[in-house]
Amino acid sequence: MPIPIINSFASWVLKQRIHQIELFVKYPNEVQEELLMNLIKAAENTIIGQEYDYASINSYANFAERIPVSTYEELQPLIERTRKGEQNVFWETPIKWFAKSSGTTNAKSKFIPVSYEALEDCHYKGSKDLLCMYLNNNENSEMFLGKSLRLGGSSQIYEDNDTFFGDLSAILIENMPIWAEFSSTPNNKTSLMSDWETKLPAIINEVKNENVTSFAGVPSWMLVLMNKLLEETGKGNLLEVWPNLEVYFHGGVSFEPYREQYQKILPKNDFKYYEIYNASEGFFAIQDLNNSNDLLLMLDYGIFYEFIPMDTFETPDQKIIRLSEVGLFKNYAIIITTNSGLWRYLIGDTVRFTSLNPYRIRVSGRTKHHINVFGEELMVENTDQAITKACQITGTEMVDYTVAPIFMKDKEKGAHEWIIEFRKNPADIGLFQKVLDETLQSLNSDYEAKRYNNMTLNPLVVNIARKNLFYDWLKDKDKLGGQHKIPRLSNQRDYLEQLKDMQVIVNQ
Repeated sequence: MPIPIINSFASWVLKQRIHQIELFVKYPNEVQEELLMNLIKAAENTIIGQEYDYASINSYANFAERIPVSTYEELQPLIERTRKGEQNVFWETPIKWFAKSSGTTNAKSKFIPVSYEALEDCHYKGSKDLLCMYLNNNENSEMFLGKSLRLGGSSQIYEDNDTFFGDLSAILIENMPIWAEFSSTPNNKTSLMSDWETKLPAIINEVKNENVTSFAGVPSWMLVLMNKLLEETGKGNLLEVWPNLEVYFHGGVSFEPYREQYQKILPKNDFKYYEIYNASEGFFAIQDLNNSNDLLLMLDYGIFYEFIPMDTFETPDQKIIRLSEVGLFKNYAIIITTNSGLWRYLIGDTVRFTSLNPYRIRVSGRTKHHINVFGEELMVENTDQAITKACQITGTEMVDYTVAPIFMKDKEKGAHEWIIEFRKNPADIGLFQKVLDETLQSLNSDYEAKRYNNMTLNPLVVNIARKNLFYDWLKDKDKLGGQHKIPRLSNQRDYLEQLKDMQVIVNQ
């Protein structure tokens, strides 16, 4: 079959899905309520279903009253039973696959159950919907005339008691249809090589002569790959390597600090950037409009959503609300109930809603990755935006950063300490610090109040990291490539002190 016919057929098939998306956009709360009842019905005869008498739950109120909110640590004993081969513990169909979370620095890994239903009706459905929305917005797309460059994690799949675990990317590739590999580059073997420093040149060698029309991966690691590719090929930008390149699908970390760097190596006015929000636990949201920072919350993927307002999170006044009760521009911790048997699971991410009709979100951070030592409620979204502006105004580029508190000692006030690795250092670090601090104050009123007249917080401190400091730190922890990322914010100084131990930081 000629490629143009394949392209037209794929576009037609994917666009049929738009009608189903329009349904949950029109009736979001009804779709979510029905989905919850179906999940409960499916798990009635499981061990957890019998423990909480799922058979008698007939409303959200029953469900919320009876089932506790759980962290991974609280669910781990049940997950371990399934990993050892016991089935029907928390989900009705056999669970053979577990996504080993890539974590940032925790030595302890999480093993997230991945059911057949989650693979088909969530992860793969999300990937297809991403293409569906892109094609719906860009009818003249020729993306299918070439290949998609993907940047995955490790291929190592481990068997234990007739169950299997590995990176989510490895699980997805292991179970994906053959046609998906045909349309992708590099091949499965290269894509899932374990050693990043061997994998990088192997990918470049394989993809540089392909007709790549799209690429997908985490912005930080993808940028490393793309810069290395340009260095190896001697080309000035990616369009000289792949003239038909039209879209980058990204997720995992905020794109904002990297946007300008991508625009430099992709000098094409109509080049598209599409963001997704997914994790080992599920596929949650997709950018559904061109040139947008907002993500449509996908409500028919077998995931029921609840939210905790961050201003009550882990306080005696903590409250849990449904989708129908959320408000605009407030930060919420997410609770999910899924078709892999995660019941009222606290995933650890925070979001804020930018639209309630339809429900669109932006990922604002992590429940554990924020700074609130002094009541400043600083979120990753704040620091990403502030460092982006500081780089723009001072004409520099950021590679990576992390922030930790300087605790009050004796009569000395507190502060925030940053370590930033630049592609090129700012000519005036004082101006950079000033813009960074003032932008944070403009974005976050709590931070502004603590900084007012240095009342609680002294001016922030910026340390310039040596070249490759963050890379070396991740390498030391065997966390290069894939979904691994630097923890942006922490209430403790552990990460920052580890980084300091790996170099003599140049204080400006």
